[in-house]
Amino acid sequence: MIKGILFDMDGVLVDSEEYICEAAIGYFRQRGLIVLPEDFTPFVGAGEDRYIGGVAEKYNFSILDLSEAKLQTYAIYAEIVKNRLSPMKGVVDFIRESKKRGLRLAVATSADKTKMEINLHEMGLDHGEFDVLVNGLDVERKKPFPDIYELAAGKLNLKPKDCIVIEDAVNGVQAAKAAGAFCIGITSSFSVEVLQDAGADLVVDDLSELLEFGFLTDSQTSERSGTN
Repeated sequence: MIKGILFDMDGVLVDSEEYICEAAIGYFRQRGLIVLPEDFTPFVGAGEDRYIGGVAEKYNFSILDLSEAKLQTYAIYAEIVKNRLSPMKGVVDFIRESKKRGLRLAVATSADKTKMEINLHEMGLDHGEFDVLVNGLDVERKKPFPDIYELAAGKLNLKPKDCIVIEDAVNGVQAAKAAGAFCIGITSSFSVEVLQDAGADLVVDDLSELLEFGFLTDSQTSERSGTN
């Protein structure tokens, strides 16, 4: 039986990908470099080290202090998202139903703690909604490596195979499968086909679909996860 759910944050709990892209573009613009939204696509879900650093490498652009670059980007992001973020469709009801059924819940985001805190605040989600919060600063190897999902499951006193991971990005799906978890893809950032090719076991548009499917009932969870 599935005992825990590990949520990615951006693109799963909150539709924020366009805003962090806008913030990163703004950071580079301040530094005198014009970059494009599509430059960031390969790095979605891999954390801001790669999100910002990967684009800088593409343009052979030198960032002397990546930590400072992230702080500047987060400052721009915080202004952009002020009063503009809310939980994605189905999120609140899905969390409530999961807790009702006794499942343990964790956030496992590749983003730094600063961005995680901004998102939770702007969404109006209390930290107490989750049993564990894990961010990109808690692991050295970011997605697509499995480390963050192994850590999150461990903090719930579970194994990844006992958990469902909910992801929106190729890097995240690959991390979930590498950890040995059942992975549900959300089509907020990538298409059904791309998420399936990455290894997602099930793909839906949003969490409300899972509730409509009755996914959280004991029988559905067992059947879809392949457990008995």
